[in-house]
Amino acid sequence: MRRAGFGSSRKELDAYAVDGYEATVEELLECADDRSMPDDLIRRYHHNQSAGFEFVGTGASWLYRLISTRAPLQEKMVLFWHGIFATAYSKVPQGKVLTDQLGMFRRHGMGSFRTLLVELSKDPAMIVWLDNQDNRKGAINENYGRELLELFSMGAGNYSEQDIKECARAFTGWTVANTEHTVVLARRDSIWPYGKVSWRFEYRPEDHDDGEKEFLGEKGRFSGEDIVDIICKQPATAEFLARHMYHFFVADEPPVPQWPYTPPRDPEAIEMLSQAYFDSGYDIQSMLRVLFNSDFFRDPESWYAKIKSPAELVTGVLRLTGEFQRPRPEIVERNRQISYMGQTLLAPPSVEGWHQGLEWIDSGTLVERLNFASEQMGDAANPGVKAMIEEIATSEGGTVSPERLVDVCLDRIGAVSVSDDTRSALVHFAAKEGDLRLDTEEPDEAAGRRVAGMLQVIAATPDFQRA
Repeated sequence: MRRAGFGSSRKELDAYAVDGYEATVEELLECADDRSMPDDLIRRYHHNQSAGFEFVGTGASWLYRLISTRAPLQEKMVLFWHGIFATAYSKVPQGKVLTDQLGMFRRHGMGSFRTLLVELSKDPAMIVWLDNQDNRKGAINENYGRELLELFSMGAGNYSEQDIKECARAFTGWTVANTEHTVVLARRDSIWPYGKVSWRFEYRPEDHDDGEKEFLGEKGRFSGEDIVDIICKQPATAEFLARHMYHFFVADEPPVPQWPYTPPRDPEAIEMLSQAYFDSGYDIQSMLRVLFNSDFFRDPESWYAKIKSPAELVTGVLRLTGEFQRPRPEIVERNRQISYMGQTLLAPPSVEGWHQGLEWIDSGTLVERLNFASEQMGDAANPGVKAMIEEIATSEGGTVSPERLVDVCLDRIGAVSVSDDTRSALVHFAAKEGDLRLDTEEPDEAAGRRVAGMLQVIAATPDFQRA
C-alpha cells in the first residue's frame, strides 16, 4: 500500500488482508471505488480547491484529491505521469488547463500507452508547454517531437536528429483552437483567475505537412497517430516505460539523463515488464499487474528501497492523521509545505520533471520533512491520531512496557518496520518515562500525550521517510 498508494492504517491493512494479496492487487488495479467528493461540492467549502483556475488552488485541489481518494493507485498513477510528462504553471498560466490534464491522466493513465500518447499530443497544456501551436507546415518547431522521443517514450540514443524533424512534421496542425483570440485575452490579463479562456485541441488539416516522411526506418505520409504507432512498437519504448515503473514503484534508479550510461538496477525485472508491455498490446494496467505480483517487487530486499517524494510523504501522513475530513482552507498551507520540501505540484523544475531518490534529501528539505511528519503525527487533536491512541488503549490496556509501546505504535502507524538501530533508539526514548499505564476505557490526557509523542518520534525516523 505504500507503493501502490500512499500507505494505510492498520485497520485498512487488516481489511485488505482478509481478501489476500492477489485480490488486493486486483482491487487496486480496477479503481472501482473512487467516491471522491465532486468538484462542485468542494467549491462550496473553498472555491480555490475546485476546478483549480489559479495556481495555489490548483495544487491544493489535487492534494485534497490525493488525500481523499478511495482509488489510491489511480491517483498514484496521475502523480507518476505528471512526473514524466512534466507540465508546469510557469508556461501554462491557467490552472484549469492543468487540472484538465490531470483528468486526462486519470482517464487514460492505466489503459493503452498508445492511447495515452495520442491524448497527450492533443492535450492543450502539453501543446502550449512544448510550443506545438508554433509547429506549422513549412516552419516546424521541434520541441514536442524532441521531448516525445527523449523524455516521454524512448529515451536518448534510440533515434536520430532527422527522426525528430520527421516527428515534428507529423504533428504539424495539432494545435489549440482559436489561438489568436487566446493570445489577445492573455495580453489583457483575462485569464486571471476565472477568465474566458477554455483551451481545447484543434486539428488544422491545412497546416499539416502531408508529405512523405521517414521515421525510425519506416516511410509514409505519416500523421501524429502514425508516429505514435511506430513509437509504441519499439523495444526501446517498452524498456523505457518499464524502467520508469521500476523506478517509481520498486527501487530508486538514477535520474533519466543517466540511463543511457547506467544499466538498470534489475535487468531481469525490466525484461519481464517489457514483455508484459508487448504481450498485452501496450497495456499499462497489465504491466502493473505483473509488477505487483512479481517476486522482485515482493522481495524483502526492495522493502524501504525508495525515498518518499514530498507529495507522497505529505499525502500519506495526512491520510493517517485524518486532518481533512472535508475540504478546509488549511489544505493550501499543506500544499505549500510540499513545496518547502522541494516538490511543487504542477510546477516541475523542467520538462525532465523531478530527480528523485536521494536528491529529495538535503539539509533544508530533510528538516522540513521531519518537522512536518512529527508535528502532524504528534497532534492528538487530529482524528486519525486520536483513533490510534484509543485503539492502542483498547488493545493493550493495563501496563505497557517501553518495548511493547514501540512495537504497537509502529504497528498502528501502518505496520512500519524499522532497523535494529532505529528500534533501539525508540525503546530508549520510551524508557525515559518507564512503563505506561493505559485505561482500557479511555486513555487519560497524559497517557494520550505519551502515545502521541511516540508516534511523533516514529514519524521523524529515517525509516518512516521511505516506502
